[in-house]
Amino acid sequence: MNFAVLAALASLGGLLFGYDTGVISGALPFIRRDFALGAGMEGVATSAVLIGATLGAACAGFLSDQFGRKRVILAVAALFVLGALGSAVAPSLTVLLAGRVVVGAAIGVASMLTPLYLAEIAPKERRGGVVSLNQFCITFGILLSYIVDYLLAGTAANWRWMLGAGAVPAAVLFAGMLALPESPRWLAGEGRMTRQGSRCAGCVRAARWRASWRN
Repeated sequence: MNFAVLAALASLGGLLFGYDTGVISGALPFIRRDFALGAGMEGVATSAVLIGATLGAACAGFLSDQFGRKRVILAVAALFVLGALGSAVAPSLTVLLAGRVVVGAAIGVASMLTPLYLAEIAPKERRGGVVSLNQFCITFGILLSYIVDYLLAGTAANWRWMLGAGAVPAAVLFAGMLALPESPRWLAGEGRMTRQGSRCAGCVRAARWRASWRN
């Protein structure tokens, strides 16, 4: 994989953050109609993501230190898929809210872990630009959500497609992370830089990956 592909895959967490934050603005009018929501429940439906994000952000540091950046990002991608599809097929408001809380939890973890992973995996001469890419992807994700909302505004069951579309980049993130290495910073912190006098397989893989970014 070349540098552009690697950076794009690693920063998809930021795109999902932006998309799932912004998509509710276009979906809410149709959700309100289908579930006959009052003003109070509209607020609950909108803020469900923020509730989940608060919980996810509170746990992100502990989880990434305990299990590694790569594994947690893989779990976050799976949560994005689960939450997006659960929201899209929700037969009731309760299920919809549960799906949005799950998506919010993934957002909370991604908001901390994606730039951390990018900073730790990038070579020092490219670190600033690579980490900035995450912020660009968040903004682009918000823009993408508005475009999707606009394009789907006239279709049947439109809000379900709006929310469910977030599962596509999440699935790409999951598949892409399988090919990316663990953070060398986390490997070093866990004492895995050497194993029986030689570098561990994960560290060799990370070193090769970082070297490819310099080309």
